[in-house]
Amino acid sequence: MKVNRMVSRKVHMSPQVTPSKINVEALTGSKADIEQAYNELKAKNLALDLTRGKPSSEQLDFGDELLGLPGSGNYTADDGTDCRNYGGLRGIVDIRKIYADLLGIPIENIIAGDASSLNIMHDLIVWAYIFGTQDSRRPWKDEDTVKWICPVPGYDRHFSITEHLGFEMINVPMTDEGPDLDAVAELLKDPQVKGMWTVPVFGNPTGISYSRETCEKLAALDAAAPDFRIVWDNAYAVHTLTGDFPEPINVLELAEKAGHPNRFWFMTSTSKITFAGSGVSFFASSASNLDWYASHAGIRGIGPNKINQLAHAKYFHDAEGVKAIMRKHSASLAPKFAAVDKVLHERLDDYNVATWTEPKGGYFISLDVPDGTASRVVELAKEAGIKLTEAGSSFPLHKDPDNRNIRLAPSLPPIEQVEEAMDGVATCVLLAAAEAAEK
Repeated sequence: MKVNRMVSRKVHMSPQVTPSKINVEALTGSKADIEQAYNELKAKNLALDLTRGKPSSEQLDFGDELLGLPGSGNYTADDGTDCRNYGGLRGIVDIRKIYADLLGIPIENIIAGDASSLNIMHDLIVWAYIFGTQDSRRPWKDEDTVKWICPVPGYDRHFSITEHLGFEMINVPMTDEGPDLDAVAELLKDPQVKGMWTVPVFGNPTGISYSRETCEKLAALDAAAPDFRIVWDNAYAVHTLTGDFPEPINVLELAEKAGHPNRFWFMTSTSKITFAGSGVSFFASSASNLDWYASHAGIRGIGPNKINQLAHAKYFHDAEGVKAIMRKHSASLAPKFAAVDKVLHERLDDYNVATWTEPKGGYFISLDVPDGTASRVVELAKEAGIKLTEAGSSFPLHKDPDNRNIRLAPSLPPIEQVEEAMDGVATCVLLAAAEAAEK
């Protein structure tokens, strides 16, 4: 099997930093002041971290009630299932109903599992690799090459799964409405293209949400591979920063109407709603896909943690209960995102050395700096005590062909630290840009 060749195209989701737009005169004229600011930054001996999209302590506190649930003597699901015992591979009806309502998906099309949906994604792809899907001519391991579409910038842990299996990952640019569909359509003419990563709502790291038109076209596109799958990782389905929730799009229904009922592997979880790592994951798909999944999951285990599922169901009560909790998260997160935007505008606008997304939800901001300088920005920040995600992390193999993209994650630190860190990051962006301008 060929391993990890990437096809790179320019990302055009938003205006990029170009040499013609950079205010070189202002940048070079201010270099001495920028260097002084950087030296002062290092002298502070900071220890700040903007690397991962983790919930803050304040956000985790929202779930304290969950620690006492379901409570002594409460172990029976709505259908009479004793949640203390083995079994129940598809999860309990109580929590499945809540998420079916939340996502606009029939309850019979959704399974509840353990922890994070990343586990389910890994299992699905590994099982397809070992055994093939129900639509496969052969196991994917027996193919000469398995190719996978990777919209960029994207989620690093997605890319790690396909990298781990030696798939050939093909970069496709993002637009403001989702991945470049012309590029996707062209790639789907190749029967070796077996799948595609997506984060369709408040995407990681851009915050972009796919339009309904994009969803409809992805459902309808012809694919040479009969077993082509789209991993629909809807991790941020309800993670609004504004209090307004996006209307759910039932891509399973769209795919069935388009004649591709098995196209979508849809998942989400509670991992950033309640407690990270001890949540409930969900897998929604066609009946055929769920049966195929269960045929392998039933060998791996004897049912999920139903007590935890029951606790979550009692904590949420219903779909509106989930939204009420998410409004608390929004109130905690939104000021941090606003702080990032404010600092970047105040520090960088006069120089035209950066562009960044202004998401309405999710956990990340995607920052683009002048080509060739992202790794230098990260290096300068590290030397100043500010940890940033490695440059290129939002691309397969951590290789950003333009060395321009940096993912910012402002969720974990208190807002005062977010402001201080971003002021430092802005100084690093200016210094890296000034150094590059002199070359």
